[in-house]
Amino acid sequence: MNNREMVRRSLVAVWHPCTQMKAHESVPMLAVAGGKGAWLYDFEGNRYLDGVSSWWVNLFGHGHPQINAALKEQVDELSHVMLAGATHAPAVELAERLAKVAPGELGHAFFASDGASATEIALKMAFHYWSNRGRAQKRRFVHLEGGYHGETVGALGVTDVAIFRDAYAPLLTGGLPVPFPSRSHEDHQYRGARGAEQAAGALEKLLAERHGEIAALIVEPLVQGASGMRMYHPDYLKRARELCTRHEVLLIADEIMTGFGRTGTMFACEQAHIAPDLLCLSKGITGGYLPLSCVLSTDEIYRAFYGDTSKLAFLHSHSYTGNPLACRAACAVLDLFEQEDVIAGNEKKAARFVAAASPLAHHAGIRDFRHLGMIWAFEVATSAPDFAAKAWQLALEHGVVLRPIGNTVYFMPPYVTSDADFEMLVKAGLAIVERFAEHA
Repeated sequence: MNNREMVRRSLVAVWHPCTQMKAHESVPMLAVAGGKGAWLYDFEGNRYLDGVSSWWVNLFGHGHPQINAALKEQVDELSHVMLAGATHAPAVELAERLAKVAPGELGHAFFASDGASATEIALKMAFHYWSNRGRAQKRRFVHLEGGYHGETVGALGVTDVAIFRDAYAPLLTGGLPVPFPSRSHEDHQYRGARGAEQAAGALEKLLAERHGEIAALIVEPLVQGASGMRMYHPDYLKRARELCTRHEVLLIADEIMTGFGRTGTMFACEQAHIAPDLLCLSKGITGGYLPLSCVLSTDEIYRAFYGDTSKLAFLHSHSYTGNPLACRAACAVLDLFEQEDVIAGNEKKAARFVAAASPLAHHAGIRDFRHLGMIWAFEVATSAPDFAAKAWQLALEHGVVLRPIGNTVYFMPPYVTSDADFEMLVKAGLAIVERFAEHA
């Protein structure tokens, strides 16, 4: 099999996600035959550095021997059993371990398959919680401007990214948007603290006026991913937690992208020293091996569903809930965090990477170079049409997989990326800027 033949067959048979299929008449598709560590390999032996962790999921590289071994052992024991009326060791172990590492007291795990499903579950839980408490009028949801929480119908109701939302707007129940805690140029010396305070003031006004109809506030802690890696000050989360508690509104933290060390702490909420009422997890939870998501809840929320009738029960399921293979992969991921002191190691690695990225940080063709944990992002000052697609193609020519969002180029590499690997990312980023930036 060669690359050309694989791409030809794929374009005929596979409908690819978030893709205008006709675009691939001119934009190259990467035919992937295998992966090892931070690298992907095509059918002709060429390799490409996975600079975006395969859509932010692959934490410890492709083909990690320890995760591989755990899955090989599990597949001989139990591949799947329904979690309704039955249980199994990997699901129990994972739930217990997530409760220990999560912020606050989040002792109950509800498993699903993907991030959007986790959002749907959290929204339904929040509404149903208030309903079970005799306050069914609390059914509205507050979300940040520019927020992204998934592309299913419920999740789109709290998503504020036009390209995803607008096409399906007639199907959606509108959420209540509040200002994003932006970092203005004048605010940089405060790391965005002033923007956080102003946005929190707007949230306070809304909750004071309408808390009787609001079930929950949902946020992506510290970083909005699909809006272009927009970062904000942790003071906003601290104020949001205080306001939600005061006005009896649940706080949902969507850590689908930010969880499992990506922002420099195990969970981004830790940097604000707060705990949500519901915590959504997915993406890196299995290290990029298998689909899995989870919503962790407090005891208070769980108790509202505990009773003698099915009407009180949380009514949500899917056939592969708590799949043993996926749960075992997630346990292997948590093993790696414990055994290799990943958070501390990433902190040292990120410091070296920041220094290596200096040519980008000070380039005249770049706006707002920013960094948090193991995420780097910048805007390219260009009006070039189809910039993202052209930048993707140029990055591949430099042996790197990048997926720009609009004019935003970001690096979110696996944690096994070496210093030399990261220098490749920087060189590819510089090539993009020097090709397309209008002020390069």
